[in-house]
This record gives sequence, structure tokens and C-alpha cells, in this order.
Amino acid sequence: FPLPEEGDFQNALAKHEGSQSAVAVNSCGTALDLCIMALGIGKGDEVIVPGQTFICTATCASAQGAKVVFADVDPDTMCLDPVKVEAKITDKTKAIIPVHFAGLACDIGGFDALSKKYNIPIIYDAAHAVGTIYKGRPIGGAGLASCYSFQSNKNMTTIGEGGAITTNDAEFSEKVRQMKTFGYVYGGPSLRVVNVGFNYRMTKPQAAVGLTQLAKMDRVMKMRQDNFIKMNELIADVAEVKVPVNVDAGHACHIHVIQIDTDNLRCDRDQFKKALMDDFQIGTGYHYPAVWNWEVAEKFEYDNSHCEITEKVCKSVLTLPIFPKTTYEDMEYIAWAIKELIRKKTLAS
Repeated sequence: FPLPEEGDFQNALAKHEGSQSAVAVNSCGTALDLCIMALGIGKGDEVIVPGQTFICTATCASAQGAKVVFADVDPDTMCLDPVKVEAKITDKTKAIIPVHFAGLACDIGGFDALSKKYNIPIIYDAAHAVGTIYKGRPIGGAGLASCYSFQSNKNMTTIGEGGAITTNDAEFSEKVRQMKTFGYVYGGPSLRVVNVGFNYRMTKPQAAVGLTQLAKMDRVMKMRQDNFIKMNELIADVAEVKVPVNVDAGHACHIHVIQIDTDNLRCDRDQFKKALMDDFQIGTGYHYPAVWNWEVAEKFEYDNSHCEITEKVCKSVLTLPIFPKTTYEDMEYIAWAIKELIRKKTLAS
């Protein structure tokens, strides 16, 4: 039966994220799976997603036999572009899954318009976006649903793993709530099972930790935002670097992703990344390879036509080690190293 800690956490999360309800689950991946299954999406259907995202944004659809259709991203925000999405819509399109990339809200207004025009549900991948604000409002009530991650490296965590679905649709909320617990319907004189379901539940300790994490979210977000702004200022004068945009306008500042313009450098992004570690002991990551470049893409049907921006962006992104407790001195060193590396005769054109 539903646990008190779970109910308290779901209510607190819904309030924080601006939705009417929240359903706690054990990961963002299972949240996306549940949404696709609750919509009845399967073979013969199409789901539109960005190519620059974590793999489960796409595989939640392919796992049900649907065709994954990739649309291009905006080159500045790195979020799915509604204009490019509209060009990919067909009568087989059954859902669109935009991603609030790195914690920046995508164009919710644009996707609202598409949803109304074509009667297609929008499921937001909000794995990076707990705390994200769009035009002054939390993003949890946008579209049909939003899927969150509380994995250990996210802005808040529920002991390593965890996730949630937020929605303003009471019927959809109840359906995913049933499916995440074997299809049970709670309440009434007898226990009923009305849908095929799974064990995607969050544990009591996870929910309890989630409550404490939510209580400090706004303070942690401010620390992240301050550091993103400082880091941007330190490398603002580097022509070869494009910094995250809109960090002072509701950005959750989950990961600090820059784009390296290597056109005037005798190296590619991977060589630049390696040199930062080898020469300056600065570890970086990148989010992400284009989904169709993962080996698993060979196992499902997809369309990645007209995604030239995504391909280019995915080859230029570099994630800097900027966290709430990164010191200003560390950021100064990172900025100096980036500039020094670009100036090196072995890399400069």
C-alpha cells in the first residue's frame, strides 16, 4: 500500500514543481517507460525526440516497438526546436519528448502550440530540470507530463537512484500510479488489479531523503547559478567557446556545457578534452554523443534526417566540472587552462 513518506514526498514535489500531482518511481528511465506505455504507444507509431540526449529518451519508445524520429536542436540552447519538430510530424506521431537540456527550459510555448494544433501529447524529459523555471513558473505542469531523475549526480537525489512523473491530468496520473505498482488500484472494499504493471516503486528511505533534498533545493540552485554565471564571465572573451545561455532566467544549472569551435584549432573536441586532462589535470565530460551513434541504435528503427545541427553540436560539447562547491579559484584555473590550451602553438591554427 502507498507509504506515508512516499505520499509526503509526492505532494511536496508536485508543489515545488508546479503540478497538480506527482508519482514517485525508481528512475527517470522508468518514468519515461510508464508514460509511453500509458499512452498505448507501440509498433507502427512514431515518437519525436532530440538526438542530443541520454539514450533512454529514445529507447523508451523503441522498447515498445515504436519508430524513433529525431528532430534537430537549437544551436544555442541545445534544446529540441519546435520548428524542426513540426517538419517531422506525420499521422503516425503519437508523442513528442523534448528535453530540458542541462537544466534550461526548452520552448514550452512552442510545444504547447504544436500539441494543440496536432493533438499530440508532450512528455517532457526533465531529468536535468528539477527546479527549472520557464517564464516565471516551474516546468512540472507543462505538457501532459514531466519525467524527473534523482540519480546521484542530479541537482537533488534520493539515495543514488529515483525519479518521478508530474502531471496536471488526474486520469493519466492514476494510470501511471497503477502501472508502477503491478497495476493495483488502492482503496475500496477489495484490492483490484486493472492494468498490466511493474514494480517501479521508490523506497521509504528514498522518499524520506527526497523530502530533505527538496527543502534545500532553492539554496543549492542559487549556488549553482552563481557558479555558472562566474564561469561564463571568466571565458566570455574566448571566441572559440560558446557558453551556456540564459543561466540567469530559470536555468537549473545542472551541467555546465560549453561548445568548442574547433574550426580554427588543429584538434577536435576529443583531443581538446584529452589535452585538458593530460596537460592541466582537468577532467571533463560531454553530454552527449548523438543517439544514433550509439551501437544500440542499430537495433531499432529511427529517422535522423535533417539533424545537421545536432550532429555538429554533439561533436563540440564539453562539460566542465562546475558544481555548487566549486571555488572561484578553481574556476579561474579552468578558464586559464582553456585559454592557454587554445593559445598553444600545437593547437592554434
